[in-house]
Amino acid sequence: MKFSEQWLREWVSPQLGAQALADQITMAGLEVDAVEPVAAVFNGVVVAEVVGKEPHPDADKLNVCQVDDGSGEPVQVVCGASNVAVGQKVPFARVGAVLPGDFQIKKAALRGVESRGMICSASELGLEEETSPGILELPLDAPAGEDFRAWMGLDDHTIEVDLTPNRGDCLSLKGLAREVGVLNRLPVMSPDVTPVAPVHDETFPVRIEDVERCPRYIGRLIKGVDVTAVTPLWMVERLRRSGVRSIDPVVDITNYVMLELGQPLHAFDRANLHGAVIVRLAREGERLVLLDGQEITLNANTLVIADERGPLAMAGVMGGEGSGVSEATRDIFLESAFFSSLAIAGQARSYGLHTDASHRFERGVDPQLTVDAVERATALLLQITGGEPGPLVEAASQAHLPGEREVTLRAARLEQALCKRLPAGDVTEILERLGMGVETGEAGWQVRVPSWRFDIAIEEDLIEEVARIHGYNLLPARRPAARLALRPDHEARTPLGRLRRQMVARGYQEAVTYSFVAPELQRALLPDAVSPRLANPISSDLSVMRASLFPGLVRALEHNLNRQQTRVRLFEAGLVFRGDLDDLQQTPMLGALVCGSREPEGWAGGREQVDFFDLKGDLESLTAMGGEAEAWRFEPGEHPSLHPGQSARILYRGEAVGWIGALHPGVRATLGLKADALLFEVRQDALTRGVLPAFAPLSRYPEVRRDLAFLLEEDQSVQTLLDCVRSQAGQWLEELRLFDVYQGKGVTEGHKSVALGLTWQHPSRTLNDEEINQLVDAIVAESHQHLGAELRG
Repeated sequence: MKFSEQWLREWVSPQLGAQALADQITMAGLEVDAVEPVAAVFNGVVVAEVVGKEPHPDADKLNVCQVDDGSGEPVQVVCGASNVAVGQKVPFARVGAVLPGDFQIKKAALRGVESRGMICSASELGLEEETSPGILELPLDAPAGEDFRAWMGLDDHTIEVDLTPNRGDCLSLKGLAREVGVLNRLPVMSPDVTPVAPVHDETFPVRIEDVERCPRYIGRLIKGVDVTAVTPLWMVERLRRSGVRSIDPVVDITNYVMLELGQPLHAFDRANLHGAVIVRLAREGERLVLLDGQEITLNANTLVIADERGPLAMAGVMGGEGSGVSEATRDIFLESAFFSSLAIAGQARSYGLHTDASHRFERGVDPQLTVDAVERATALLLQITGGEPGPLVEAASQAHLPGEREVTLRAARLEQALCKRLPAGDVTEILERLGMGVETGEAGWQVRVPSWRFDIAIEEDLIEEVARIHGYNLLPARRPAARLALRPDHEARTPLGRLRRQMVARGYQEAVTYSFVAPELQRALLPDAVSPRLANPISSDLSVMRASLFPGLVRALEHNLNRQQTRVRLFEAGLVFRGDLDDLQQTPMLGALVCGSREPEGWAGGREQVDFFDLKGDLESLTAMGGEAEAWRFEPGEHPSLHPGQSARILYRGEAVGWIGALHPGVRATLGLKADALLFEVRQDALTRGVLPAFAPLSRYPEVRRDLAFLLEEDQSVQTLLDCVRSQAGQWLEELRLFDVYQGKGVTEGHKSVALGLTWQHPSRTLNDEEINQLVDAIVAESHQHLGAELRG
């Protein structure tokens, strides 16, 4: 909501500047979005009277005017405005004046006629954004020679407040003034609202059919109004500074009262009303042309104001074009009603509408305002447009109007919430200044909530009111008192976060896929898998819980390949679901998928495709983080998703914990994948398990290295050879490294050459050749006896 600082200060005027006032309002919970001047900077402009007007001798569209600017002598000025006339009071820029945009007025000759100044339009003074069609006409009682800026009160500010939905009581000058008065302990001077005595007895009948949505409706018939009257400049300016455009005096007055008191009003043309005004729900299919020209088809749950012939307006939202006030209007029916906030909020949004009236009704309007608003608007109408008022007509259901509310505020709870004990008298004063009725007791206060505070219903609401009026900045800042024990860090475990970071460091990106997959995809990868089927899936292709991470990763691969991403490296950590609901196992797993080239494309990178051992190396970098890499084994196995001969079962401490291998060609063909892919999946509990790190002193003595090449049958696993070698290598073996596997020339067909590097180091002495030779002989003998391995010459 926008409001004029000067207008607010007519209600309550604290000894604060504009910015300090805005800061105070913000600190009270009503956030100020902007503080802006109401007019651009200009000077040298005075109020003047046009005392003479003659046509320009050499220009048809120009006039030579004589202007009394209060200096004692008429001033000649050439004016091109079509609406300039003798007797007008106008803003006049003297020679030397500076207008907005740093435009300086100088003595000039226009078509040979001297001009000493300029009669100004509203846009030339920065009062309107759009170019004005003519000069700005001032009231006839404007004093000639008076400084225009001071007379108009343009040294003012527009303050824009961004109110939260619960503070609908502040959507008016009255509400904001009430808040400022409370904050500064100042009285609020509201305008006098005196009931207007009726001049005639004629009324217009009113009937409410939906009392739940509209508990109160008040109307008044005013005859003989002059809609062509001019809205006073002071009212036009207040509307402008509040962001509302002047239209005609009737509409301007209803808007003005809405801004002043917070009660939306509407005026109907009496000539277009038939029978009675009826507040009812719309009938399905009824149509209404709104004031903005939009034609809508009404829903059956829309509250409307109607007469005997049909709808006249959307209640609390916008009037209809057919019953609106026009220049031909002579009698008006003035409406002031209380509508339920839920009824208006629902119907306005359903039509994509949001008006000043609906904005207020959605947040709650004081039900006690209806009479005051219509009396205030009547007085202004009689003052500006004339007319003869009739008596008020009221239809109401007291049972459906908001009743009086009482809320208990406990002193102990207030102190606990604020971390501060406030004197009981201060609390009582704050609540009473907010307009609440207060009864003080031993344990606290019994508070009667005023009709305009829809947002106060429970004790916490009262605590908030006391806190913000007392001042949030005056409340102590205290840290919570709690025993914050350090959580134990299991050094023998590898956190999942470290595993994730390791995968990212090796060039992978984490994928997060659905926990439910397409049944046909899961059957293609895991034909024997049993997992729960969803009773109410979001779609048919996401209807079973995943029994493995493979389906989600493969679907992600397909998505990337379809978008020309040929190098894909993904990993995922998540649950898999195996078994029926009665015996469901939910297992955290870590899976990965690679596809494409080994290295990113680049001038220094090769074009080799990723293979089984690349993926196995990435997995071994994870298993090594637990500190017991020797506890992991890879043994040949068959998995329905993986290529026979290029797949392995993963064992940890002898227990099967996962699979690794290339995607099965048959599965690739079924899924329509055009690229090879390799995958692994391992239980998280195995990867995060490990041994406690322990320090071992570094040996100062030299290492001894021997390289041995064994000939093995090609179907013999290298792991069995490594286990055999390690069993005979003794306790001082520091490292056993496989550095070559060779088949070809020089190696018997059906065999392979496996080259191992063995490194020994003693912690307290130098190992001699004799000891090493004995260990080598034992290794060779054991390998030959159990594996048939021969030492390659």
